[in-house]
Amino acid sequence: MRRLYLRIYLAVLASLAVFALAAGLLWRAFGEDGPWSQAYEAVATLAQNALPPAGAPKTEQQAALEKLAANLRADIALFAPDRSPLAAVGAPLPAPEAGRERGGWIRRWRDPAWAVHLPDGRWLEARAPSGHRHAPYGLFLVLALLALAVGVGAYPAVRRLTSRLERLQAGVEALGAGELSARVKVEGNDEVAQLAESFNRAAGRIEELVGAHKTLLANASHELRTPLTRIRMAVELMKENADSKRKAGLEQDIAELDALIDEILLASRLDAVKEREADEEVDLLALAAEECARYEDVPLDGEPVTVRGDSRLLRRMLRNLLENAKCHGAPPIGMRVSRTGDVAEIAVCDHGPGVPEAERERVFDPFYRHAGTEEIKGAGLGLALVRQIARRHGGEARCVPRSGRGSCFIVALPVR
Repeated sequence: MRRLYLRIYLAVLASLAVFALAAGLLWRAFGEDGPWSQAYEAVATLAQNALPPAGAPKTEQQAALEKLAANLRADIALFAPDRSPLAAVGAPLPAPEAGRERGGWIRRWRDPAWAVHLPDGRWLEARAPSGHRHAPYGLFLVLALLALAVGVGAYPAVRRLTSRLERLQAGVEALGAGELSARVKVEGNDEVAQLAESFNRAAGRIEELVGAHKTLLANASHELRTPLTRIRMAVELMKENADSKRKAGLEQDIAELDALIDEILLASRLDAVKEREADEEVDLLALAAEECARYEDVPLDGEPVTVRGDSRLLRRMLRNLLENAKCHGAPPIGMRVSRTGDVAEIAVCDHGPGVPEAERERVFDPFYRHAGTEEIKGAGLGLALVRQIARRHGGEARCVPRSGRGSCFIVALPVR
């Protein structure tokens, strides 16, 4: 019942059912109390004129009834005012039920008949022979068949309308999931078609704006490379008597800015290109060993696990995990590579202050930095790139607390 087309379709069927019921009630009222009653009275008068008086012998009434029923393919019976049989032609008929005061249908199960109440009190009852009888509820049957036909015919129309709404919903969900090229087919000239056109226009505008933003970001990052190179050359050309502390600080600032530009470029490329640039077998344990060797006192534990992916991106993911533990955690720092079923896990744990529970998801947001950190290090893109790279390989990254002190960042990747 949550589907719109079912609600519309059932509403149509309910309307038809109410219509059929109302028509049946009207037919019943019309048949017994309406103009048909005048027809009953006319038939009763004619029959009484053709029949002998009520007090005539039964043989005379039988002869008159046989003459009246000549050439009629029907069973006819004549009853006295007290509903006792007087004469009959054809198969016997039961007397009208007690309490009946006027003519009309006598609705017996599989034995319908017509009863006419004569002015002198007698009853004339007729029934079509077997094979020529019509059900007393024929109108109800016709209405039911009509309702069925309309219901069957209404289903495709209603389903077509709501199927377009479902396609529009799928397009909205695809656009919300990041598929900026999502469009829906415009069908018809009604409100749904206008809504589809509006959605396509809005989606096209959003795609243009996001594309322009990515292009601007990438171009700005590239343009920053030139002044950075000049600054680096200027530092190298500084005289020997320059302040070594200031020179070291400037070199550190340049290195951080260079790393930030590199991360921005990588994040922009991951957003713009949905497919991996390389798809090869990568030994995670060997890759982790190479990255751990760049740091002192970072032990590596685990087992060889091979996944398919881009080794350059996976290397960057491991490096960012280690850099995050080094900058925001505390030694000892350790890395472990393991496999559970069809999932490979990379865990980097430290003994730092840990990440509050409320921020374990927010640390993966771009440019997010914990407000309570005394010394701000980095730009907040490292963990965002970790999650992007993990999802690019069909995996996920999460932050979990350690028993005691510290935190662990775990990346789960599918093993194919």
